[in-house]
Amino acid sequence: MVLPSDNWCMQRYFMTEFDNQGTQQLVPNYKQAFQEDIELGQVISKIGSLMIEKGFPLKDVEQELKALETRRAEDNMTSSKTSGSSISESPLDILKKRAKADIIIQIWWKVNKLGDKKSVSFILEAFDAYTSKRIASSTGNGTPSIEIIPVQLEKAIVANINPFVEQLQAHFEDMFTNGREILLTIKKWDSWAEDMETEYNGEELTDIIKSWMDKNTVQGRYNMTDATENFIRLEQVRIPIYDEDNRALDSREFAKGLRKFLRGEPYHIESKLMTRGLGEAIIVLGEK
Repeated sequence: MVLPSDNWCMQRYFMTEFDNQGTQQLVPNYKQAFQEDIELGQVISKIGSLMIEKGFPLKDVEQELKALETRRAEDNMTSSKTSGSSISESPLDILKKRAKADIIIQIWWKVNKLGDKKSVSFILEAFDAYTSKRIASSTGNGTPSIEIIPVQLEKAIVANINPFVEQLQAHFEDMFTNGREILLTIKKWDSWAEDMETEYNGEELTDIIKSWMDKNTVQGRYNMTDATENFIRLEQVRIPIYDEDNRALDSREFAKGLRKFLRGEPYHIESKLMTRGLGEAIIVLGEK
């Protein structure tokens, strides 16, 4: 999915301020950008065409945003036949109703005026939506011309696209060889009498979880960066791209496996599973 960069949105005042638990934050307003900027749709369409030619089909972000608006409107109009109640939706639910993609490509460009001609400078960056890590980057400058900006930008990107595509391909090859990277955190409710040091058949729960991770990650690859009696933090967790039924595996589906394991014999540990985006799962032990 291709999006304008945060800096591009900031320069053109396509930002929305919201209150995040007392802290004012600015986030890009993509809907406003697509509605008001006459170049953005053309630029993203050109980049999309280039990426398709290179074998990377893209989601159309404008259509995804429209679909989210439609689903939101339908939810607001839905009510129970019995009581007339509306659909329950927490602020977290609303936050997660955003267009999701495995790879986010961000584009920034600037128009340089040179007499009666113009040139463009651009930065094209790709981020893994699971980890927010930069996986590909390309920068360049176009040749001064009287052509429209989307065409100039397309030519400038074409001249610099091959290294960008090669970096993307290397990322995908690494994922298929070493697994997709996620983050997994395991916590406990304060109402739960047990903790990570509780022993089951002579083995501490932390070690039991570690053994499960050794067996279910790709080549046993993960880092246990923090471990106390109250929580375990696992980073750079490499999970398979697909499960045994050839279905795509994300952080939630992977964590469901651990949750099911802990619910079974002899542990009988109930838990709540939550996610942040595509790449982070949180299991809270003790109850749902």
